[in-house]
Order: sequence, then C-alpha cells, then structure tokens
Amino acid sequence: MTMASPEQMLAAVHAYVAAFDAGDPELAVAIFAEDATVEDPVGTPLKRGHDEIRAFYQASMATGAKLVLDGPVRVADGHAAFAFHVPLHFDGKDMEIHVIDTFAFNADGKVREMRAFFGPGNMIAKG
Repeated sequence: MTMASPEQMLAAVHAYVAAFDAGDPELAVAIFAEDATVEDPVGTPLKRGHDEIRAFYQASMATGAKLVLDGPVRVADGHAAFAFHVPLHFDGKDMEIHVIDTFAFNADGKVREMRAFFGPGNMIAKG
C-alpha cells in the first residue's frame, strides 16, 4: 500500500500554517481530500468535504488567528502531529490557545482527517 511521503506530510502542515498567515481559506482547503473531515476541537461536530471545511476556515481566519509552531512536526505512517499556539486578543485580554493537531493522509498526500486537541485549560491569559 502506498502512502503519503514524509515530505508531502511536512509540506501540507507548512502550507496549513502559511494559509493562516495569509488569511486565505482556499490555501487551507487545498491540502484536504474531497471527502476529508475536520474535528476542531475534538468532540465537536465534524465538518465534511471542501464546502464545510472552507466555511469553517473562513470563520476561523476572520478572527485574525495565526498559528505558531511549537517544535518540529512529527510524522509517522501516514500521519502528522504538530503542537502550536495561537496568540489572540479576546475579551479585552491577550491570550494564547495551545493546540495539538493531527492530520491523517491518503495515498495522494491529501489530508483525509484533521483533529484539533485543546480545551478551556489550554487557553492561557498573557501578561
């Protein structure tokens, strides 16, 4: 069985981070397979397919969120995991949300499943 190469998986993660830097949901959608799912955060309803995923990232990026990687991307057996934080100004306060995302890839190197792991305890006031 063929699977995504480590290079393809790393490129997808870096394209995802760059999409947030550019505020461009189309760049994010481009890394996903047509039938992909996004669960962000884990425990919330799945977003399925490009249309729902696009709408989700349009809303996420409208907040001005940027992703800052915390260490190297980990890749293994068709999966990537990466820790990052999102600095933001919310409710009159400077905050950071600390997140770990996982991507599962199809054989074509497209993300078929994205899951974001974080909760209220990962939202930290700064300053």
